[in-house]
Amino acid sequence: MQDVTYAVVTGASRGLGRAFAHALAERKQSLILVSRSKETLAALAEELETAHSISTLVFECDLAAPSAGCRLARLLLDRRLSINLLVNNAGFGLRGSFLKLSLQRQMEMLRLNNSAVVELTYSLLPSLLGHSQAGIINVSSTAGFQAVPYAGVYAATKSFLTSFSTGLQEELRSSGVRVVTLCPGRILASRPPASTEDSNRRFSFAYQLSEDVVERALEALANGGGLVIPGFANKFSLIAQRFIPRRTVPKLVALLSRQ
Repeated sequence: MQDVTYAVVTGASRGLGRAFAHALAERKQSLILVSRSKETLAALAEELETAHSISTLVFECDLAAPSAGCRLARLLLDRRLSINLLVNNAGFGLRGSFLKLSLQRQMEMLRLNNSAVVELTYSLLPSLLGHSQAGIINVSSTAGFQAVPYAGVYAATKSFLTSFSTGLQEELRSSGVRVVTLCPGRILASRPPASTEDSNRRFSFAYQLSEDVVERALEALANGGGLVIPGFANKFSLIAQRFIPRRTVPKLVALLSRQ
């Protein structure tokens, strides 16, 4: 019997994490599903096992807690699980005036969006290096390419993550471990019914489906990794910023955020 090789997906209970789990299961990749919601994960694991005949393991873990990434990695390594893919997807964002937002909650965001990613990557990388075709997918955001007033800490966490991930890609280029830095913009959790009018959603043209974003990330992984900015609107907005004075961009973003 061959040993089972797993992909670790954090934040797997919903959103992009759930979409990653489905897409990888369709490719017959066994999964380690991680989130705070054990019941939701257990239901997802059963669904994927039944539909795709893969092995799934569920780990309930709050990665926003101090050193949670190290503790999770230790659990996986102690069980001698073979891991060939790490999807650092878990994260959240806060919106509002910096001083009015809870400091505790903002620090949790820093730990989840940044510290847990670094801890898991550092701890699991030796295992990844043992595979000829291994990968890391770090889910960042287009918010990381500029300052975002009223979401300043969130944007800063994504700026850190993009810089860390793209730098790591170059370090690992000759190792066989492919690194994808995924920077989506606005995301729809699911495809709306054809009869649903979406005209009330601001900037509806910029929204993308989770499944489409995940497909772009997995395509990049298969092609050797790299920076992925899915969607024409996202690419266009980043190119347009190059022609706007740097000090002007936060002012424009602040106007939109305040509204």
